[in-house]
This record gives sequence, C-alpha cells and structure tokens, in this order.
Amino acid sequence: MPESTLNTPEIARLDFKTDLGAGARARIGLLVLESDQTMEWEMRHMADLPGVALYHARLANDAEVTPDTLVQMELELPKAAALLPGYLGLKAIGYGCTSGSTIIGELRVSELIQSHHPTVPTSNPLTAAKAALKQLGVKRLGLVTPYRPDVTELMQARFEEAGIVIQSVGSFYQQDDRVVGRITPEAILDAALAVGQNDLVDGVFISCTSLRAAGIVGQAEAALGKPVTASNHALAWHLLRLAGIHDEVAGLGRLFHAQPPDQDI
Repeated sequence: MPESTLNTPEIARLDFKTDLGAGARARIGLLVLESDQTMEWEMRHMADLPGVALYHARLANDAEVTPDTLVQMELELPKAAALLPGYLGLKAIGYGCTSGSTIIGELRVSELIQSHHPTVPTSNPLTAAKAALKQLGVKRLGLVTPYRPDVTELMQARFEEAGIVIQSVGSFYQQDDRVVGRITPEAILDAALAVGQNDLVDGVFISCTSLRAAGIVGQAEAALGKPVTASNHALAWHLLRLAGIHDEVAGLGRLFHAQPPDQDI
C-alpha cells in the first residue's frame, strides 16, 4: 500500500458561522440578453455599493434586432426568470432590453418575470427611463438609438404615449447587436451632443443596453447643461431605488443624486 495512503489524515469537522452572505442589503436580479456585451460590465460599476449584489441569468435572443426577433423574447423571458432562484431573496429584477420592452410591452414583461417571482418589483430600461426622465424633469426629449427606423419609431411612440415629447432623434441605423456593442463611447458621446444641442430639447436618453453609454453621461451633461441618461444607467438607478438602496453615487451624473419617493418610482 502506498505510503501516502497510510498517512492520509482524518478529515476534521470544522466549526462555522453564517451571516446574510453577499448582498446583505439588497440582491438584484438581471435578465441579460445572450447577445449583450455591455450590460453586466456597466451594471457592476454602477451598483458597486456596500451590501449590494447582482445576480444574472442569460436570455436567448437573436442578435439581429427587428420587431419580429424582439417579440420572440416573450417566450424566453420566463425561462430566464426561472433561473434566478427564489431563495436568493431578490429585492428587484430587471429585464435588460429597451427595444424588447418596447415591442413586448412593459406590463407584459413584468407579468412574465413575476410568473416566477410574484412579489418582487420589476423594471426594464423603458420603464426605468420614464421614471428617470420624470425625476429629472425632462418633458422634451432628445433620443439616441442604434436601431433601424421602424424600431426607433415604435420607441418614440411609447415615450409620446407617456407624455414625453420627442424633439430630436438620431440613430446609428444598426440592427446587429454584435456591432452595437462595439460602437465607441466617443461616438455615443458625439451622438448625445448632436441630439441634445437642439434648443427644444431639455434632456437626452440614449437607448440600448449594448451601448457603452453609462460612462459618458457626466461628460454629456457637462457639455449640454441638460440631464442625460441611458438604458443601463436608468435601469441601474431604478432597480437600486426599487430595492430600497438610495445611496448617491459620484461620477454618474444627476440621476444618481436623485431621491424620489418610493411611490414615484
């Protein structure tokens, strides 16, 4: 018999204690698109707060962004939501697709998530954007999207239905999410400034969770003198507030210093 076997020590039983684990203040769930290259990276930065933890599930989708492919996500949403276990005690769950929320409908998105998490507050970038723009006092919007015209036009209509008038709009005319994730922050900043400099605009929203927009919000606000937000930016803020986290975060623009009453978010 080998000497190593003869000398194998007995496994000692060790004492331990437990605490509340990661996310002791709030655990937040994210449903991230299969094709998304940006959302997890940006959300980790914006929610890097004591006692806050993010839990992700990937959601199957087509990288080509069209009304037909977007509506297919209605079938995938509950599957992804089911991958976030109830025992985590999530305080909020977000669906990471602005255009998908536009096509499927914000209420339907919430219903699909809550089919597995009935008591957990939900959000998505379109709902979060509306809440953020209300908090920032924006009523005349400059809109930046990466989408082809029919998707952008549907999004415009959703904002108009909420009483937010679109005064200026620009798009990268790109329907491939694999390309959208590689559009440079510099190009996104230039787009925000081009749309936002219109005198009729009192704030800017940059749509799409794949765009690396959160990092340029402060620069855009400084240059325009107007509030600016973006899909991941607004969603992170909204989910934190829904989860009861009201910390102010430096370097992320005006929105992360906003403290709305719970009933307004």
